[in-house]
Amino acid sequence: MVAGERINAGENIDGIIDRHSGLVYRLALARTGSAHDAEDVYQDVFLALISKPRVFNDDEHLKAWLIRVTVNRCRSLLSSAWRRKTQPLTDDIPYQTREQSDLLEYLSPLPPKYRAVIHLFYGEELSVEQIGRVLHAKPSTVRAWLTRARAMLKEKLKEDYFNG
Repeated sequence: MVAGERINAGENIDGIIDRHSGLVYRLALARTGSAHDAEDVYQDVFLALISKPRVFNDDEHLKAWLIRVTVNRCRSLLSSAWRRKTQPLTDDIPYQTREQSDLLEYLSPLPPKYRAVIHLFYGEELSVEQIGRVLHAKPSTVRAWLTRARAMLKEKLKEDYFNG
């Protein structure tokens, strides 16, 4: 893509989905903690993109929009009345590696906002400023969330080390 070129989401939706499907799914999985819910969010996000084509300034603008919509859809799903009245099923998620399985096990007890910032920072390699923009939070808030999430993960690792 040439710098300054505008992206029309309706023109090349297959390419957009190919490039960003992993980002949307992984973020939804990190936020919801459920493969089934992540799949629902994934479909909702790309359906929103297809149903009302938008023009994006560049690929970073598109990526930021996808992250923002994913976070919003996850928040809506997690706060829905229907969800509060249901009992979660255990997920049998196929993992590519043992490390992915272990990572999800450690991240799942974290609150959704902490799972999201950990995923965006380490998994998607976004800067604190970029995360702040897409989550509508100050960079100092994002840094605080990262610090708290790391502390929670450190405690979990210590517990497992001394108990295991």
